[in-house]
Amino acid sequence: MRRPVARRRFVATAVALAAAPALPGRSAAQSAPASDGAGFDDARRAIAAGRAARAGGIEIEMPALSENGNAVDLTVRVDSPMTADDHVRAIHVLSPRNPSALVASFRLTPRSGRAQVSTRIRLATTQRILVLAETSAGALLSAEREVIVVLGACVDGG
Repeated sequence: MRRPVARRRFVATAVALAAAPALPGRSAAQSAPASDGAGFDDARRAIAAGRAARAGGIEIEMPALSENGNAVDLTVRVDSPMTADDHVRAIHVLSPRNPSALVASFRLTPRSGRAQVSTRIRLATTQRILVLAETSAGALLSAEREVIVVLGACVDGG
């Protein structure tokens, strides 16, 4: 009898969460990210260019728990009519705990049709992802999403 993949994933996730406390502990210094956050702040400042980010208008779809940080599904939707006068020009994904803070940047035009992007990203460890969206009016929108990573990726700068 074959079981659905969703059920297998649920069981694997439950086992991983149950086993996590039994894993050898690491101090905060040992589990520190490869980046000290300065790269994240620099990237955020460069994108903001002096503008204050306004929360809202962005929907982030990604799993709350990722078994493997090598490929975390991510979909970002920004509420925009995508007309010539009112559209999203760029969507940026930032990660404060990855060796490289700027994970991805997407350029959009009114011909994009929708302000939506989908990709897979690498995450070094459990963290809060920041998404910034630039509009044609010069506004900067922001949203954040926490993701728990069971098996981290790119911790050695790879």
